[in-house]
Amino acid sequence: MGVLALPGCALAGKSSPAKQRPSVAAPAYTYGMSSTAMAFADDLALRRDLDPSWVRQHMAQAERLDRVARLMAPAPSGTPKNWATYRARFIEPVRLRAGQRFWQDNQATLARAEAEFGVPASLIVGVIGVETLYGQHTGNFRVIDALATLAFDFPTSHPRADARTEFFKGELEQYFSLTWRAGMDPQALRGSYAGAMGWPQFMPSSWVKYAIDFDGDGRVDLFNSQADVIGSVANYFKAFGWQPGMPTHYPVAFDPARLDKDSLLAPDILPTFSVESFTAKGAVLQGVALSHTGKLALVELENAGAAPSYVAGTENFYVVTRYNWSSYYALAVIELGQTIEALLGKP
Repeated sequence: MGVLALPGCALAGKSSPAKQRPSVAAPAYTYGMSSTAMAFADDLALRRDLDPSWVRQHMAQAERLDRVARLMAPAPSGTPKNWATYRARFIEPVRLRAGQRFWQDNQATLARAEAEFGVPASLIVGVIGVETLYGQHTGNFRVIDALATLAFDFPTSHPRADARTEFFKGELEQYFSLTWRAGMDPQALRGSYAGAMGWPQFMPSSWVKYAIDFDGDGRVDLFNSQADVIGSVANYFKAFGWQPGMPTHYPVAFDPARLDKDSLLAPDILPTFSVESFTAKGAVLQGVALSHTGKLALVELENAGAAPSYVAGTENFYVVTRYNWSSYYALAVIELGQTIEALLGKP
């Protein structure tokens, strides 16, 4: 906050010009000032078998970031979704060129991950491209500040404030445990405003559960090892039930005479319908889709004022949404990877 400028004093009958005092920023609020945060630090140190003084020291240095809290505010109600606009943010020349370079530079590692985990290279490439443009945009917020802010000062206006507060307390706890056991400096790591880290933007709990050492150097590094990034993304999808060889989605049309769209959309993106029950409600499938043996969901993607887009999502489409719980995100990831694959001329 700036300091008010004071007029100069009258000296020897002459008025001196007004002098401007330099602006002084308000001191940062650190969580060492919060008895709640420090009690949390003591408790997690005890439960996680961490050095209490180390946890207290780093918790005390964590700063509240008001911008992070503002960024967590939900979009205004009634904001129209637009799949075409969303897609265009990711299927664009800069990302396509970067994706081709990334695939060519990591061809052997991608092939190894696909063979080991059954996850297509195109999906791995698509995720990393959408998340961080192949490591170019991994986030500039100190992770400890972002997580502490959202754990102790999550905006109360959010409709799910209580649940989100508990989520971020869990992530902050995982972050302390991860950095202690990996010998990382908790003050040094930077990520998104939600505390996601590295090229694949893993939250601390995901790093702990799914990140792997895929380059064999004895440690997991999602900031600098592209092999670890590739292997960890593949491992994540496998852990969430990826089924090798199954498509993520099929084209779908409608038979107006039989269409029961409300029933088809009722389960949202959760695969619920057999091919028989799906088509009985007026969805029209063709070709290999008619031989699909798993469950399907009707996925609707709004296009602002234009007609929505639809696909028939499989269980693998649902798996992609476990990375980010959005059908728009999932389809963008899938189409980015497939477009890059086609540009490279891969079969």
